[in-house]
Amino acid sequence: MADTLSTIVDTAAAVADTVSSAAAAVVETVAEAAAPVAAAVEAAAAPAAEAAPTVGEAIFMTENIWIMISAMLVFIMGLGFACVESGLCRAKSASNICFKNVAVPAIGISVYALLGFGLMYPGEFNGWLGFAGFGIGDWLNPANFTAAYNGHFSLFTDWLFQAMFAATAATIVSGAVAERIKLSSFLVFTFFYVAFVYPVVGSWVWGGGWLSNFAAFGAEGFHDLAGSELVHSVGGWGALAGVIILGPRIGKYVNGKAHAIPAHNVPLATIGVFILWFGWWGFNGGSALSGNPFDTSLILVTTNLAAVAGIITATATSWIIAKKPDATMALNGCLAGLVAITAPADTVSPLSAWIIGAIGGVIVVLAVYFFEKLRLDDPVGALSVHLVNGIWGTLAVGIFDYTGRFNFSTQLLGVVAYAIPCFLSACLIFIVIKKTMGLRVSEKEELRGLDLSEHGQESYGGFQIFSNM
Repeated sequence: MADTLSTIVDTAAAVADTVSSAAAAVVETVAEAAAPVAAAVEAAAAPAAEAAPTVGEAIFMTENIWIMISAMLVFIMGLGFACVESGLCRAKSASNICFKNVAVPAIGISVYALLGFGLMYPGEFNGWLGFAGFGIGDWLNPANFTAAYNGHFSLFTDWLFQAMFAATAATIVSGAVAERIKLSSFLVFTFFYVAFVYPVVGSWVWGGGWLSNFAAFGAEGFHDLAGSELVHSVGGWGALAGVIILGPRIGKYVNGKAHAIPAHNVPLATIGVFILWFGWWGFNGGSALSGNPFDTSLILVTTNLAAVAGIITATATSWIIAKKPDATMALNGCLAGLVAITAPADTVSPLSAWIIGAIGGVIVVLAVYFFEKLRLDDPVGALSVHLVNGIWGTLAVGIFDYTGRFNFSTQLLGVVAYAIPCFLSACLIFIVIKKTMGLRVSEKEELRGLDLSEHGQESYGGFQIFSNM
């Protein structure tokens, strides 16, 4: 029995040794087979690891993407301007207005690429006038497409965003001179204003010129985040010059009194205001030129608070004066709040932003009545929205700034510094055009409407438009 048991144990041991040897052989075989696969995976992963962006590269890419998205938002504001202007004017000139609002970015972006960018951003410069050359800078330099350009965004990203702003200044003028200016004359004005006036005065702040570093009165310099002064007031001064030189529309003033010329499509104007409001998220938010979530979110909060405040106070003010709510005043109140907050959006608290917008809403209504008293015919309220509230927003920087870096005196100096050259330059351009090619359509053409007289077509062909007025 003992011999049998010993035999069984020896047999089991032999079986165990055999199994162990077989398992070891299998593991070794699998390992040998897997080795090339593992090496291949490791080799494939190495380039991916090497190509992974650094933190700095990731930030650079993020900021470029945000600024390009902002440029798209600013671009779509052109549609908003077209809807607002055509909606607030008469049906007989709606196509003419739409044509102008398509032509303005076409001309503006083209001349900004050719000439304006070099004038506005001349490089190291602390003066009144500089020029970096024609075209979009040294676009063949590889450094211009990396963080070496300025650390935040590439050359083309920079140009794209700024070009969208350049066209806006002339668009503001379009609304003020609507329904009586020759199309060809307006396009010539657009060319010269965007090619020379806007970029030269813009270089004084955004291009590093004299006003950006004007450290008098205890301030670090003049501040305008996104263009209350540099875009809206610049366009507003051009609009004022055009309104004065053109004169009012036929029938606007009868026996010395202002006669209301109703908007033909308030719903269209309302759509336009919402498009502009949406675009302002990029207009102001992108002007931080950074993807920093604190900076951008603060700007977006202050921008929207100012807009809603402007709606509330413009509605209340017009209701008190006219004894009924006026939809067009509410729309312009929204735009007034947005224009007013465009300069101080990054330097004021949310509460201050609401106050700035609220004051802007009151100002825009009072300014409409004021300009009517002066017999200045502005069909869309461009002077009240862009000029007056552009000035107010610029001054608000010095009143509500929580950083302690800017003051009222320097901001007031900036307002005056922009008012004189912009207004006089616009007057000169309009007067030269008037003397050479004519500025205003004939009385017959104006009464007929610019759609037919300038384009030979109607905006609402086949429709009959009724009015209860």
